Amino acid sequence: MSGAGTRAERASVDKFATRRRELADSALAAIAEQGYARTGMRDIAAHSALSHGALHYYFEDKDDIIRQAIWQYKSECARRYDPIVETAVSASELVERFSAEMTATLRDESDMHRLWYDLRNQALFDDGFRETIVAIDDLLRDMVWAVVTRYAELRDASPVVDRVEAYALFDGLFLNCLIAYLRGDLSALDRIRDSSGRLLASAIRS
Repeated sequence: MSGAGTRAERASVDKFATRRRELADSALAAIAEQGYARTGMRDIAAHSALSHGALHYYFEDKDDIIRQAIWQYKSECARRYDPIVETAVSASELVERFSAEMTATLRDESDMHRLWYDLRNQALFDDGFRETIVAIDDLLRDMVWAVVTRYAELRDASPVVDRVEAYALFDGLFLNCLIAYLRGDLSALDRIRDSSGRLLASAIRS
């Protein structure tokens, strides 16, 4: 194939991939609003300005859309903590910024996080997107572990938990506060902010 032909083919592939990402972002709003079980391809199409048939051109089925959409969203969420880990110069600064980010994402994106837990539970019964859920869990474990180890470093200490245990602690806290917040308990925002710092402190040996 000529150089021009190769470039044209690559541009076509890039355009297809870009459109998939755009549609997945649009679909995420529909799925988060109604939940996995109650959202079909026609509901997703209604949010994307595409016909049901056209949507099938970009995705095999609903699970294909979910794999793309939830990976985009949660990987972006995980990356938000990278600047905190990379630039915090004291333990107190890291705690303040980490707790603030946890509070903000709980407050501003509760529907998206509710969808994440819905899909993670669904993956116990449906293997259509299980590999994506496992990959996201690994990504989030890495994110939490990066925060814990950086905090320990800034405190000149060592973690007393491992990577899996650290994730379980913070994931449990976040889920508990999310459930409370979705039920209308606004004190969940104060709880996650305050508890995030205490959990970090308890995760290290001074």
